[in-house]
This record gives sequence, C-alpha cells and structure tokens, in this order.
Amino acid sequence: MKEKQIKDIKKFLSSPKKISIIPHKNPDGDAIGSSLGLMHYLKKGQHSVRVISPNEYPNFLKWMPGNDEVIKFDYQEELAKKILRESDLIFTLDFNSLNRIEEMKPFLENLDVDFAMIDHHQQPDEYAKYMYSDVSMSATCEMIYHFISFLDGTDKIDADIATCLYAGIMTDTGSFRFSSTTSTTHRIIADLIERGAKNTEIHNAIYDSNSIDKLHLLGVALNNLVFLKEYNTVYITLTKTELDKYNFKKGDTEGFVNYGLSIEGVKLSIIFIENNDGDYIKISLRSKGSFSVNEMARTHFNGGGHINAAGGRSDANMSDTIKKLEAILPSYKNDLQ
Repeated sequence: MKEKQIKDIKKFLSSPKKISIIPHKNPDGDAIGSSLGLMHYLKKGQHSVRVISPNEYPNFLKWMPGNDEVIKFDYQEELAKKILRESDLIFTLDFNSLNRIEEMKPFLENLDVDFAMIDHHQQPDEYAKYMYSDVSMSATCEMIYHFISFLDGTDKIDADIATCLYAGIMTDTGSFRFSSTTSTTHRIIADLIERGAKNTEIHNAIYDSNSIDKLHLLGVALNNLVFLKEYNTVYITLTKTELDKYNFKKGDTEGFVNYGLSIEGVKLSIIFIENNDGDYIKISLRSKGSFSVNEMARTHFNGGGHINAAGGRSDANMSDTIKKLEAILPSYKNDLQ
C-alpha cells in the first residue's frame, strides 16, 4: 500500500466512523476470515462496523468469531442498504471488481461513499479511494495482517482476529502448500498462533466436518473425472441431478477440483458444476507451474483470478461447455507440456 494512502486512511480512522465490510459473492474462507478479522480490529478503534455478505456461505465457515453478526444482503436487503447508506467508508475484501458482488453492484455504484479495496487478485478495477492490491500475497487475510501493521496496530491482534486471519490464510494456500506461501506467510502464521489462533482446532473445524452426502458426492465427482492425457488436463462434471441426489449444500464441492492436480503429470484441472437453476455452469480452474488459469478464465469463461487458481462461468449447457473446452485446449497444448 502506498505511503500516502496509509497516512490518509490512518488519519481517517483516527476517530470513530461507521464502516461496512463486503466480501465477494459466495465467500470462501479467505473472504470471510479477512472480513471478520478486519471487523474485530476496527471495533477496537471504537468504530461501528458491520460485515455484509452478498449471500450465504458454507456451514464450515460459520464457527468463526463474529459470524453471528454477518448480514446477508440477499436475505436482509433493506437492513443492508440502510447500513451501507449510512457508512462513512466501505471496505471491499478479496475481490477487485464490483462485478464480483453481482446483485449488490448497482446499489453500491450509486452510493456517495468512499471505498477501500484490499485484494490479491490480478487486474483490479479503479473504483476505490484507498487501494491495497498485491497479487504476490498468498491471501487477503495475509494482507489484512499487513494492513493492521501499516496502522501500527499489531499489538491489538487478539485471539479472535488471529483465528479469523489464520483460517483465511490456511484455506487460500491449500494448507500452506501452494507456491504463493512464502517465508513471510509462515512468519505471520507463527505470530497468529502466538496471539491465540489454535491451528489444529481451526483445521478440524474447516476440513473435518464432512457429511455422508458430501463424501458420496465426491465419489460421483471422481467417477465423472475425465483425463485428457494429450493436454495433461483433467476435468470433472457435476449436474444438478447429481447434486440434488446427495442433498448438495453450499460449500460441499469445495476442493473437489484439486483432486485432478494430484494425478501425476496433470497441469490443469477444471470442474464444471450446474447451478441450482440449471441455467449456467459454474467453473473452477486450478493449475501447476506457470500455466495461467487466470488468462484462460478471463479469455474464455467470463472469469478470472490468480495464475494457478481462477473461476468462471458458462451460459451454455454442460455438453456445449465441454465441447468449448475441448476446442480451445489445442491452442494451449505447448503451455501444458
């Protein structure tokens, strides 16, 4: 974050303000962890702070301290709009384009309020007065730790803040195995543990709460896995019928796409999931090495993200979406060798 912006936002936050925090739609561990971690920190400065999520998120994230205070825009729209209208500043966390909050976008664009963006995805839009964008960071939660440090506030990090930030860094680094995990990341994690984050309990809360239905659904996903050896690529499909059969709940398919990358030689793994209404396909892409799924998602699937992790969507049906993938793969063949 630029020195002048640090100075300006530090001055702005020197007296109590009304602040809203918004994660992206379908928030994951990093989005919720960063939002709640920042909320707890700002409250220590006597600010009035509310987290407004665009929609619901998985149950395995709802144990985090402060979860009960989160407002869901799709369920509590009028309350959310009232809070946003009265805000002195709105933080947008773990996304860098208002397109990522979909239904909330038109309302926010018409508000007379300043925004502060903290995010680690590529190619940010220019909508925020205060902008902290760094694609080298492992997670937005890591950036929140640095942001608190910029404000000279690390001494205020307590167990609740540490727990939320630890959870977000852990999930966005794949339990610290992704290449974005640096020595600095580990030093931050060590400090969070010293400040009260119970690493084993956090891991168990997120990863060891599977239902029988979720494991059956994983079995279906792996059975549907297709290996395109010529392109070192794997794709997985899940239809609405298959999701319904195993009582799909939000978050049940989290991490399924990573199984493809566990196959020897595979450099690209994609999962295609029909949404609940069957009118579009949600796409998650993961890669190894220098192959950019961010570029692939932006160019072909109305999405984006990081070099090795991105998301997108297709408005075609499942069959046509797979045909599209098979049609574009030859142009990436050399990059996937």
